[in-house]
Amino acid sequence: MLAGDLVTLRPIEPDDIATLASFLNDLEVSLLVGGSAPVPMPVASVTALHERRRESSDEINFAITATDAGARLIGQCGLFRHDVVSRTAELGISIGHREYWGRHYGREAVSLLVDYAFRIRNLRKVCLTVNASNQRAIRAYAAAGFVEEGRRARHVWNNGRYIDIVLMARFAEPA
Repeated sequence: MLAGDLVTLRPIEPDDIATLASFLNDLEVSLLVGGSAPVPMPVASVTALHERRRESSDEINFAITATDAGARLIGQCGLFRHDVVSRTAELGISIGHREYWGRHYGREAVSLLVDYAFRIRNLRKVCLTVNASNQRAIRAYAAAGFVEEGRRARHVWNNGRYIDIVLMARFAEPA
């Protein structure tokens, strides 16, 4: 549906669920993504989660496939918490295959998703939160045009310590 040089963003299909469940059950991936403490997620729970997301008017989710690997599923991304009055949404992304980390696949997926948000969905701002310990993600977001708006100090328990959450955003038009 949305194609770049490295990745294509397409709908999440039922055949993707087992792979997405393996990503959700990878402790290292879960700790990088942040949010709640990781818990085991059986395939049936991941299926139900994606069914709820698909039916939600507040979420738009995509599978991320690598174009140079025969359209291999490498992650997922999406927009959520749409505010129709303020024309904003939050962005989330996860690359589950380690061999695609640090090689610009996530950066391109973020750029495609942000372009979709601004050009197709007519949003004016896309924001996100990221663990301060995830420097690779922070660099990728900055390279995709996001700027830090603030921090929530020692906000989440992650891997044995409290860490900051970094708030980042990108606007459709410069201030």
